[in-house]
Amino acid sequence: MEFASKLLEKAVQEVSQLPGIGKRTALRLVLHLLKQPKEQTIYLTQALQNMREDIKFCSQCHNISDTTLCEICANNNRDGGLLCVVEDIRDVMAIESTNQFKGKYHVLGGKISPIDGIGPGQLHISTLVDKVKTGAIREVIFALSSTIEGDTTNFYIYRQIKDLPVKTSTIARGISVGDELEYADEVTLGRSIVNRIPFENTMKSN
Repeated sequence: MEFASKLLEKAVQEVSQLPGIGKRTALRLVLHLLKQPKEQTIYLTQALQNMREDIKFCSQCHNISDTTLCEICANNNRDGGLLCVVEDIRDVMAIESTNQFKGKYHVLGGKISPIDGIGPGQLHISTLVDKVKTGAIREVIFALSSTIEGDTTNFYIYRQIKDLPVKTSTIARGISVGDELEYADEVTLGRSIVNRIPFENTMKSN
């Protein structure tokens, strides 16, 4: 792809590094910005810069937040004894959109994947176990994607907490095996949360 401007080429190169954005799509986006008033591009770059510099991670659940404690953890109307374990912040957003879950979350920051060099120590598993050890959690809901990596992560965490006085469950398999949680429609995901099943049952069926 030939560029008439090195500045344009550099902009396209940077945009094309975003997930799912090829060079042709990046070029369309950059050319679109060039057609817009200069102020609009300034607003965009300022918003991205502010996000990168000022965004925080919740000290309790590791969700993204504008403050030290996210709105969900700070909400006393949420059921603090019901803890939903998810891979990342996109899963929190997906579950929240169903309006079916009134507990709180714990964001792992990924899933165990040896092939990608991700082990338990690189995830927020130890803080999850510490929460359960306090005795304040009565049920842990595993809401990880139904992939081999997701199931491996579920089982690893289960082994860490199985001797503690806490119920463990997992979302019902209305989510297709191999699917990522964020791509499930709201109705299916909502039903999977409501109709969750004991985690032990999933091991018996394997």
